[in-house]
Amino acid sequence: MSIDDRLKNMLKLPLFDKLREEQCSIFSKLIPISGDSKEKRLGLSNADVQMLIDRVTIIIHGAASVKFNDSLKSAIFTNTRATRDICILAQSMKKLKTLLYVSTAFTSPHRPVLGDKVYPLIADWQKMIDVAESLDEHTLNIFTAKCLECIPNTYVFSKNLSEHVIETYSSSLPCAIVRPSMVFSSIEEPLPGWVDNIYGPIGFYVAVAKGVLRVAFTTSSANVDIVPVDIVIKTILVTCWKVGSTTHTPNSNFVVNSTCQKHLTCKCVRTMFAIEFREVPFKNSIFPLRFVETNNWILCYTLMMLLHMLPALIVDTILKRFGRQPFLVRLQRNVFVATQAVGWFGCNEWEFSDTNHLALLSSIPPNDRENFSFNYVDYDFKKYCRNCIIGGKKFLLNEDMNKIDELKVNVKRMDFIFDVMKHIVAVSVLWMTFNWFKWFIYHML
Repeated sequence: MSIDDRLKNMLKLPLFDKLREEQCSIFSKLIPISGDSKEKRLGLSNADVQMLIDRVTIIIHGAASVKFNDSLKSAIFTNTRATRDICILAQSMKKLKTLLYVSTAFTSPHRPVLGDKVYPLIADWQKMIDVAESLDEHTLNIFTAKCLECIPNTYVFSKNLSEHVIETYSSSLPCAIVRPSMVFSSIEEPLPGWVDNIYGPIGFYVAVAKGVLRVAFTTSSANVDIVPVDIVIKTILVTCWKVGSTTHTPNSNFVVNSTCQKHLTCKCVRTMFAIEFREVPFKNSIFPLRFVETNNWILCYTLMMLLHMLPALIVDTILKRFGRQPFLVRLQRNVFVATQAVGWFGCNEWEFSDTNHLALLSSIPPNDRENFSFNYVDYDFKKYCRNCIIGGKKFLLNEDMNKIDELKVNVKRMDFIFDVMKHIVAVSVLWMTFNWFKWFIYHML
């Protein structure tokens, strides 16, 4: 598809229904530009570069590869070198008011308390870009473990380097960094429960709802730091306004942590979602909603083999017998890789500073607070969970909301069958154990 067609399709999403009703003509202001953040100079044409230099006043740099298992070369090119090239381009923009970089709250995950500042370098970002450009993929992969050290994956590593790119260029540019934690469905704007991807925690809850994920490498008592996407967007917009309306001081880099405003543990989130999943079940669930959390990797691996791979092998064998295409083993392998990637975050917790967050919140003019306030500490978490599930069904999986009652009956039927099978297996194991014990006693005597 051409970029114009892609933009047209994007604007047809329910996400823009409210805007379409209120300000339909505003879409004519959008100018799509072809580029590639993996390429040098962002893959932009000379004509587009000149247009940007002449017209841009605000840059929100949110382009990134969010794959935790991306190669080091790819992560550095997409996340770090692209940030440098954005900054180089921004230096030519005479009208520039704000350059805002969308980072992640976990750029220094080895620190239990994370303030709203850029911490000392893990590695020299300029040298890392040079290394990524000069070494081939295979050679660079050999050095990946050494490069990462206390960092869990290439995504976090490259985002950490990118923050230091912004810090370096803040001497000549009006820069800001917004650090969202795990971004989740919208809480209110432009509609409750909006979601359009399965990255991070969203993929996690969809997999649980479908019965694909039944074991997770997490700690029940650990805090879960999720933040609604519209809260992040409002934080970004207000930060742009704040930096843009303030006289630029060299080397002043405004950092805002956009993190959870409630104390939520893994157990609390799991329990609430489990309740709501039974009220708003997903279509075509493979297994009943059963979920086990453990921070013991050996136990987690064992349970995955028993509860994920073994049933997947049985189902795929049955599908082959009936001439159907097997898929479950392949799917469970992907689930296993994803669980390994995010497990580190599920077994650790952090405390985030909210000093700049509160200062920014208080700076919003009273007549703008209704539209731009990102304070949601008093929200109803149960209602939010319900909206997240409904949003996932409607916008992500395109499921019919009129068949909820039918799906509830299916859930009860599946639970009954599962409980019967569980008791049959338990009785069979006890019977075999009893017979083995009887045989052992007989031969011993």
